[in-house]
Amino acid sequence: MTWPEVASVAATTVLVIPLGSTEQHGPHLPLSTDTDIAVELANRLAAARRDVVVAPALAYGSAGEHAGFAGTLSIGQGAFELVVVELVRSAQEFAAVVFVCAHGGNAEPLARAVTTLRREGRRVLAWMPHHYVDAHAGRSETSLLLALDAGRVRVDAAVPGARQPLNELEPMLRSAGVRAVSPNGVLGDPSDASSPEGRALFDEMSASLIAAVDGFLA
Repeated sequence: MTWPEVASVAATTVLVIPLGSTEQHGPHLPLSTDTDIAVELANRLAAARRDVVVAPALAYGSAGEHAGFAGTLSIGQGAFELVVVELVRSAQEFAAVVFVCAHGGNAEPLARAVTTLRREGRRVLAWMPHHYVDAHAGRSETSLLLALDAGRVRVDAAVPGARQPLNELEPMLRSAGVRAVSPNGVLGDPSDASSPEGRALFDEMSASLIAAVDGFLA
């Protein structure tokens, strides 16, 4: 879209910004996994609502917990929070802003940013999926990527990582990062992932997202 095209619809349009990360997802998934998932969900929302436009994704987030794995690029919580706040401030022509975030490490700074923005009187919603059966690069995310683009999944390299419950791993994850609990970067078991499961997950998540936005805009 050009700026005049945006100007002609912005006052009655919801701007949707996908939030992801560039970080390790085990030896079998691409670094862009979280961003790819967020973009797909945002596009599904746009297909369901005619008053939505999707902005280019923010592909860098707070991913310090994945330090030590080549390719992980993190801007940290403070920078991420500031970027989110400034993006919404700059989108004042739009009726509302919705963030679709598929990286858990962004949750805390995103929540703080939304609190700041709402105090300023801005209409903003942050939505994150809560439908995964494992924490990171396991069955759920691998199934989603198989459904999205199976050619980008290194199936032969899809092997289990740390399989303990997340609540058991969390203290070590917070203090020392993923590398300390999973040398291959996987939290879960991707070996049983499948594209049908990924399609079902996308359907479930997009239905949840659409319902959340419908309620937000009602």
